[in-house]
Amino acid sequence: MASESGQSTNPSWFTPKRLLIIFCIINMLNYVDRGAIASNGVNGSLGTCTDSGNCTSGSGIQGDFNLTNFQDGVLSSAFMVGLLIASPIFASLAKSHNPFRLIGVGLSVWTFAIAGCGSSFDFWSIALCRMLVGVGEASFISLAAPFIDDNAPAAQKTAWLATFYMCIPAGTALGYVYGGFVGSQFNWRVAFWVEAIVMLPFPILGFVMKPLQLKGFGPSESKQTLTSIETNVSETGDDDTIAEDQALIRGSKSTSRLWNQFTRFSNDMQELLYDQVYVINVLGYISYNFVIGAYSYWGPKAGYSIYHMSNADLLFGGITIVCGILGTLAGGLFLDRITSTISNAFKLLSAATFLGAIFCLLAFLFRSLSGFIVLFSMGELLIFVTQAPVNYVSLRCVKPSLRPLSMAISTVSIHIFGDVPSSPLVGVLQDHINDWRKTALCLTSVFFLAAGIWFIGIFLKSVDRYNDDDEDQSATTRRGKMKPLLEGSSDVSNQA
Repeated sequence: MASESGQSTNPSWFTPKRLLIIFCIINMLNYVDRGAIASNGVNGSLGTCTDSGNCTSGSGIQGDFNLTNFQDGVLSSAFMVGLLIASPIFASLAKSHNPFRLIGVGLSVWTFAIAGCGSSFDFWSIALCRMLVGVGEASFISLAAPFIDDNAPAAQKTAWLATFYMCIPAGTALGYVYGGFVGSQFNWRVAFWVEAIVMLPFPILGFVMKPLQLKGFGPSESKQTLTSIETNVSETGDDDTIAEDQALIRGSKSTSRLWNQFTRFSNDMQELLYDQVYVINVLGYISYNFVIGAYSYWGPKAGYSIYHMSNADLLFGGITIVCGILGTLAGGLFLDRITSTISNAFKLLSAATFLGAIFCLLAFLFRSLSGFIVLFSMGELLIFVTQAPVNYVSLRCVKPSLRPLSMAISTVSIHIFGDVPSSPLVGVLQDHINDWRKTALCLTSVFFLAAGIWFIGIFLKSVDRYNDDDEDQSATTRRGKMKPLLEGSSDVSNQA
């Protein structure tokens, strides 16, 4: 390996800046889709009839398929099923297939699934396509951040990660506007078809360009082991014996491959769960995401009830978008400025979350709308500072070969234990209290739990394992065990 990212002397077209730009565009497209399907132009509404008999036809997905509110809600989160199942799978496959090719496979699934959403004919067809969208996204979310970490300049690691994660609020906001415009001017199906067309060049790039290697993984375009064994057999036996031996070799390899994958995944999971730094980081992230998820779902309704806002959707959305972009970028730049270490990341995470919680708490205590807007904006700005540091810790507290699985398990955990259960639990609390101000204060106080958990991380013995050479020492052995995702890419590994 000639460089930090493990690329060969014949460089790939993907320079670091090109890689960041492409990954940012892909990430933004992912979240444009999230925003578009929630927009009024794409999501639409059911038809209505007045007592006098005047009826208006429905619009968007809900109107065309005559969906109940429950079915409509399922569509907004159906992608999560595919995402949660496929993320660990793609992360595990990265050890036996080139990670860059895996991203190409995932984006191909995403592109066809999005096109399928535009061509769907009922609830079940579009629900299945939305699940496949999550499968396609899974490869990207677990592998993109490690690639950025490998290729970013040493002094700008977290700033580059911040730029990547800044695309989440920006993409969601753009999706609302895009979906509303396309849905109202053309048809909701067109919004999905355009997304698929825009994404199409990126999976093609993933297949036709020379693949990048990920630090901690040996070149994965080789069949040296099987080839050498078969060659040795062919030199020492007759044709019948050769055929039997080769069949035995292939059969035993195919039966043991799945078990080997499972064993390796189990060992990797055990290593992650025994890593105190990683566990503390994810626990804090779960608590943090518990509040963020409930804010995004219940925020406008709480704001309307407490402050009688006529434009609660626009206000909460605008604050989240602006503060999300500025806060995320500021967090990455600040951590780089004070020196990117795991300990400093925990200090920033705990301090920013604690101060942000105070401002958000004071905001909901304020009686005037203007005071609420000022304090809540300051709180949100501080809260979003965490995005780059929390992912930096997940990448750096594990050895390079575990980074994809680390990112995948982190993503799965914050959804399963964070934003997925938070909305219904907050709904139950509101039904019991029947006071949105008190409910919002109770929810916001969970930020203090996140800050406290991350504060514990400051005192843990943390080691930046980015330069661990465990994988490099066994790279020669591993090369013979890996197989190519595409047969046509085998010529890449022969250049040396």
